[in-house]
Formats: sequence, structure tokens, C-alpha cells
Amino acid sequence: MLHHVEIYVSDLERTIAFWTPFMEKLGYEADRWSEGMNYLKEGHAYLCFLQAPTEHLAVGYHRKRVGLNHLAFTGTSRAHVDEMAAWVKAAGYTVLYESQYPYASGPEYYAMYCEDPDRIKVEVVAPSEA
Repeated sequence: MLHHVEIYVSDLERTIAFWTPFMEKLGYEADRWSEGMNYLKEGHAYLCFLQAPTEHLAVGYHRKRVGLNHLAFTGTSRAHVDEMAAWVKAAGYTVLYESQYPYASGPEYYAMYCEDPDRIKVEVVAPSEA
């Protein structure tokens, strides 16, 4: 089990503006500290964002380079995934595969995909319906 994931970002305040409401909608609490922001949820690994050092900003991030491809979270239901997708779009962030929503990964996989301000791909998937 993961304990936490720590990610450097290009602009911490811009990142916080996206991730705080996003994570709160998933049941996480924001915990600001001197170097960054943690998102905590009882019994789960936490997510931490830090400002990348200036000398490393020029390269930028892309999910198809070596490293992180995307972060995936479990929603509570299909309706919850729909709420997350609606928030992402209304807040002006990039929704990925929108024309194939919610089955971009196949007919049995209900999910939404988006990008954060650094173009980190984020997914919220509904639990399987029994």
C-alpha cells in the first residue's frame, strides 16, 4: 500500500486552485504546510504537491515521458463521476476524451479523465455495478 505520492509542480498556487476542490469532492482534506499542500483522507495514501525548483521548470511535464502517466481515483458512484466531470468542465479545466465520455476506456469502465494545470492526467472511475 502506498503511504503518499509527492509531485513537483510548476506553479503551486495554480495547482492548489485545481486540486483543493477536486480532492474535497473526493472526500480529502487540504493541509497546507510551509513547502506545499497535502491532501489527506483517513485510511488512504495522501497526495502532496510541492513547488518545483526554478532550475527544473524549463523541461516541463508530459505524461508520455518516463515517469508518471496519470493519477486515478475511485468515485463513489457513476453519479459522483458525473459530478466530478461537470465540475472540471464548469471550472474551465481540460476534459479528456469528452466525445467518448464516460466509456473512453471501454463499455464496462465508467470514468472521467481530465488534466490539471500542469497537464497531469487525472481519472475518476466509478465502482463496478453488481
